[in-house]
Amino acid sequence: MSEAEGYPGVGRVLVVIPTYNEADNIRLITERVRRAVPEVDILVADDNSPDGTGRIADELSEADDHIFVLHRAGKEGLGAAYKAGFAWAKNKGYDAVVEMDADGSHAPEELPKLLDALGDTDAVLGTRYIPGGSVHNWPVHRLLLSRGGNIYIRMALRMPFRDATGGYRAYRMPVLDEINFETVASTGYSFQVELAWRAYQAGFRIAEVPITFTEREHGVSKMSGNIFKEQLLRVTLWGVQARREAVRKRFGKRAAEGSTWP
Repeated sequence: MSEAEGYPGVGRVLVVIPTYNEADNIRLITERVRRAVPEVDILVADDNSPDGTGRIADELSEADDHIFVLHRAGKEGLGAAYKAGFAWAKNKGYDAVVEMDADGSHAPEELPKLLDALGDTDAVLGTRYIPGGSVHNWPVHRLLLSRGGNIYIRMALRMPFRDATGGYRAYRMPVLDEINFETVASTGYSFQVELAWRAYQAGFRIAEVPITFTEREHGVSKMSGNIFKEQLLRVTLWGVQARREAVRKRFGKRAAEGSTWP
């Protein structure tokens, strides 16, 4: 374990980078993180990539005591990889964790913005859809799908966030403990929505900072139609459950006050 000095106002930070077949990207992304924020540590959570990503990560770890590798048995989804990374961070006593893609779509050079914002709040969402944020190299249909999905999420869950599906974000460890991250059911990209939803419901302070998202140049995107359908279904279910709970509380309050509905 490296003796990281910690990031000012945040403490010891671990950047968790899940990987599956990212042999073309893992060296570059870890180099960029180390240059951008030398104070942080990196955990590569590899899902037994057949292309040798895990072996390359081991080589990087041997050469740099700020890089660690978590070898997982197989591909179980993005959410499972992040939960394993969060548990590792908790066990090692980190103060905060950062989620970051391995493919370069999340610029490590923007990591200081997230960590600076985290110094004044509990969680920070890197956001593509606020002033200063942008998306590069996406086809129009995918951009419309993402924007439309986020609009639906805001309406269904009544959260104020412009980009609840983004995967570049930072959490203080007490937030993840309070929302009991180990019980998060989502495994795909809806994992990101569920984390934000739980943190918002728990009353934590959550900030959004603009980021530039750039589509990967090497490898294959993990996004699919099934992943989007899972996200839509889960968000709808959470929204219905939240409204039922709100109605139940209103009935309970009126009953306690001795009044009748409505």
